[in-house]
Amino acid sequence: MIGSSHSRRSDGAMRAVVAALLASVATPALAQSAPAASDAEAAANDDVVVTAQRREERLKDVPISVATLGGDRLNVVQAGGNDIRNLAGRVPSLNVESSFGRAFPRFYIRGLGNTDFDLNASQPVSLVYDDVVLENPILKGFPIFDLQRVEVLRGPQGTLFGRNTPAGIVKFDTVRPSTAGGYIRGGYGSLGTVNLEAAASVKLSDTLSARFSTIYQRRDNWVDNVATPQRGDLEGYSDWAGRLQFEWKPTEALSARLTGQVRVLDGTARVFRANLFARGSDRLIGLGGPATPFRRDQVRQDGVNFQRLRNYNAALTVNYDFGPVTLTSVSAYWGGTIATRGDIDGGFGNQFASVSGPGFIPFSAQSQDDIPSLDQFTQELRIASNNGGPFNYQAGFFYFNEKLRIDSFDFGTPADLTPAAIANQRQTSEAFGVFGSVNYKFDFGLTLQGGLRYNDDSRTLTAARPVDTRPGFLGFGGPVPLQTARVGSNIVTWDVSATQTLTDEVNLYARIARGYRAPSIQGRLTFGRTLSVANNERTLSFEGGLKSVYYGGRLRFNINGFYFTTDDLQLTAVGGASNFTTLFNARNVDGYGLEAELEATPVERLNFTAGVSLNNNRINDPNAFVAGCGSNCTVLNAQRPGSPGIFSINGNRLPQSPQWTANWTARYAHPIGNGELYVSTDWVYRSEIQFFLYRSVEYRDRFLLEGGLRVGYKTGPFDLAAYVRNITDDQSAVGGVDFNNLTGFVNEPRIAGFELGFKF
Repeated sequence: MIGSSHSRRSDGAMRAVVAALLASVATPALAQSAPAASDAEAAANDDVVVTAQRREERLKDVPISVATLGGDRLNVVQAGGNDIRNLAGRVPSLNVESSFGRAFPRFYIRGLGNTDFDLNASQPVSLVYDDVVLENPILKGFPIFDLQRVEVLRGPQGTLFGRNTPAGIVKFDTVRPSTAGGYIRGGYGSLGTVNLEAAASVKLSDTLSARFSTIYQRRDNWVDNVATPQRGDLEGYSDWAGRLQFEWKPTEALSARLTGQVRVLDGTARVFRANLFARGSDRLIGLGGPATPFRRDQVRQDGVNFQRLRNYNAALTVNYDFGPVTLTSVSAYWGGTIATRGDIDGGFGNQFASVSGPGFIPFSAQSQDDIPSLDQFTQELRIASNNGGPFNYQAGFFYFNEKLRIDSFDFGTPADLTPAAIANQRQTSEAFGVFGSVNYKFDFGLTLQGGLRYNDDSRTLTAARPVDTRPGFLGFGGPVPLQTARVGSNIVTWDVSATQTLTDEVNLYARIARGYRAPSIQGRLTFGRTLSVANNERTLSFEGGLKSVYYGGRLRFNINGFYFTTDDLQLTAVGGASNFTTLFNARNVDGYGLEAELEATPVERLNFTAGVSLNNNRINDPNAFVAGCGSNCTVLNAQRPGSPGIFSINGNRLPQSPQWTANWTARYAHPIGNGELYVSTDWVYRSEIQFFLYRSVEYRDRFLLEGGLRVGYKTGPFDLAAYVRNITDDQSAVGGVDFNNLTGFVNEPRIAGFELGFKF
């Protein structure tokens, strides 16, 4: 069984296993000739449609590295109560993780991301939900259900999409009310896991349609806190979201869609585990120390734990076809609140108490972070040509406004309900952009494209610590008066690309793009006394590749290579011995790699997919230093001369950035009676990651390998299946807390269950 001992295996051996598995997938697909398909079948299978450039196009024709998820592959993400974090590794170069559990995902593409846990953290990966850019991280965890497709656009996307997209975009498109029918799907699994989903479209008149979609997920508290008498204290949740859409089409030229959504999440915050790692090793250990095996269902804690999240949003999308051009308006409001408290030290007691553990606990740490109010308004207007000829264009205007309030609390003892320190932040952000893109298709198959965007961003943050009754020896220094910081910048981003059709099956493309992330302010004064600021970062990316479709869509193969360089990279020094969270700019980071994806249907009813990515990156800044862990861990970087506990990060890889990722799936169906018996499996692999900017022996995970299996029977509209997620029960650390002890948190457990679905 793959457990904590997996960290001792070599990456070289794992890469060999991955290569062999990918080869086993690719070989039969390439070796067999697919049966001839009719022209109609070929045309249908050949068109994988994406909206990566704000218009419907064949994936093969888009000069961007785009990966898509839909259908059965997308349904896998929700199985077993999974949330948006399960997108990690489903496409090459994408990673998603969180120290807040379901509430606050952090996205990484090609190694670029942000490990900052603050509730106003800026990220270089933008999430776009039905053409609406979501900025705050508590909005980015909105459940994924009743989706038409998920697209992952890798590399800078700063021309047509804004804002903060130097690493790429994760784009969700929901099913429209004009889509007839619906479905009901329900499942139950181990640990009391419930997954219910439903959607239906209704035609209210000749011009008006409506669609209602909903998802409900829950799990029992399944982690036992051995410091309490009851069983099942932590890791449970109840998560519901609903969507109501109205689509009005009074004429062929005019259409309008009104959408309202809501989410209600109640549960426990992420469970941190004190002294999870054996000192001098990345091996996971149990509550009894290095000699005891790790158990995912046990902790020993003394703190209060809860999480409550509310999201609500509304959007109006209007399209009017003037003939030569179509005008589109997207107006949206997203709001939310969150209150979350957890046992940050992850243990029971501390060195001053009569009883403490597991391991050595220097001091107790209980904190709570709330967003009492978050209001985001966006407006986009764009015009796009309709002529269908060789020359096409788009142009538009984008406006963004966000008002955010954050309250942070620190408690004297773990069970306290009255905080010993209170810190407040008030942040206002405003941005606008003007953009345009043109392309021309020559008769000999070459398409040239260029885009330009002017960006203007500003942000103001005020913060104070009006209450601080903690003992003076802690060094925090009592209350902190109100401070204000203002940042702003304006910059032009752009892209230039070329696509050349070699044959009916093969296209080549090349792209150069400039991306940008707006300046940021960090005001977490619970443990610090000053605000920190990071200037804007700029990314220049080069990529080229091949996209191909054979046998009428039965075989697809895409591959690309890329190189990027980012100047003034925004980084966050999280925790460390000083327990401060500080923004700063590193001089430069370089990255390069490749991504390859394969989909094959060699014979009827048999389908394979596979993807692999190689990512190498390096921080280049001899003057970049951060505080190391405050838990006597083994730091592998050079110490700054004369500064104990401060280490150079020059030459390091970016955190949460695996060198290798891979995914593969297989599905086979066999006709029985009036239906089919099918079996499918899906796997995700990533190589070693470091959790922080510095390198250490303990705060890393050598690899993660998770697989799923589904066996079912389909007949007519019914689908009955049994499933297992994380079938090998892989136990991998996915993050850490480094200021106190060797605290970390781990991946999701194995879940087995059944599911029944009905389509109409």
